[in-house]
Amino acid sequence: MRIAYLSTFHPFRGGIAQFNARLLRELEAHGHEVRPYTFTTQYPSVLFPGKTQMVAAGDATDPIHAPRVISTTQPLSWWKAGRAIASTKPDVLLMKYWISFMGPSLGTAAGVVQRHGSKVVTILDNVISHEKRFFDTAFTRYFLARNDGFIAMSEKVRTDLLSLRPDAPVSLAPHPLYDHFGVSLPMAEARARAGIALDRKVLLFFGFIRDYKGLDLLIEALAQLPPDHVLIIAGEPYGDMTKYHDAIDRAGVRDRIVDHIRYIADNEVPLFFSAADLVVLPYRSATQSGITAIAYHFGKPVLATDVGGLREMVEDDRTGIVVQPDAASIANGIRHFFGSDGASRFAGNIEHLRTRLSWAHFAEHLTDFIGTL
Repeated sequence: MRIAYLSTFHPFRGGIAQFNARLLRELEAHGHEVRPYTFTTQYPSVLFPGKTQMVAAGDATDPIHAPRVISTTQPLSWWKAGRAIASTKPDVLLMKYWISFMGPSLGTAAGVVQRHGSKVVTILDNVISHEKRFFDTAFTRYFLARNDGFIAMSEKVRTDLLSLRPDAPVSLAPHPLYDHFGVSLPMAEARARAGIALDRKVLLFFGFIRDYKGLDLLIEALAQLPPDHVLIIAGEPYGDMTKYHDAIDRAGVRDRIVDHIRYIADNEVPLFFSAADLVVLPYRSATQSGITAIAYHFGKPVLATDVGGLREMVEDDRTGIVVQPDAASIANGIRHFFGSDGASRFAGNIEHLRTRLSWAHFAEHLTDFIGTL
């Protein structure tokens, strides 16, 4: 199969670029011809409050050569990119969709490719945005109408898709595990390097810090737990951190916070996950989360709130704990985990999940679905 893949690739950084690179390599391993394409401009700065969109030293990037053909802010490039891709006569154009701002640019390019006889399939991270903007529904409907089929990675995303396009052909395939971060470190070594005593109970909040991810709820929950519970915060803030620092001071837990509030290079990821007992996703809203895919890769259980598609990714009392999205419930869930020896009880279930959520399985599911269109 000849596949054109229009999305985020090197030199852009982040989980979506890593997902795309890993899937491209798996599709190639299955004998498909894959031509990647990426952005000249991905986001204007107003939509990306982080320090940089580009790969940094220490990132485990796959330097895939992807022609930079489309700018989200330059409408003429949308048609030009579509014509350039269509000229290669792919059997299918594959894309990823995660924010409505991408709708006009990717939708226009997709429409051009579609009119030249290729199928268009998109892997959906989100359909309805976490942080709503006035143009969300219109831009997303425009994009969805220019697709022949979709892969949803959670039932929540599938439901959101069908609420906007009831006739959409869609197949459900869970997010595969990120396996490009390397192997775990011995916990004693990781704790020593992180400056955490081996007898502490260590929680990890990892990833971009955004309002909907509920870090303030986790800080409040930490204050309800005994002093041997420690929280690592490892991630880059999207916005002002003042309210979180204020929450830490109000809760009186600053001496129990291991602060890595900054961009985390890929080569640092094993350290934080290896030092943790439990990865916590205290989200207020969600579709699915790539953090679970990293946690399970490192064999770590996950405590997640029962919002969006997170319940589908965390098997309650088997691979983690599912709680309500409030501080008291999060604290109670953490107590239950440590009180029931969750780490050892969940280990076998997580190992089984690692086999089931392979990239090979995801790639086969995707190409089988394309064959039905």
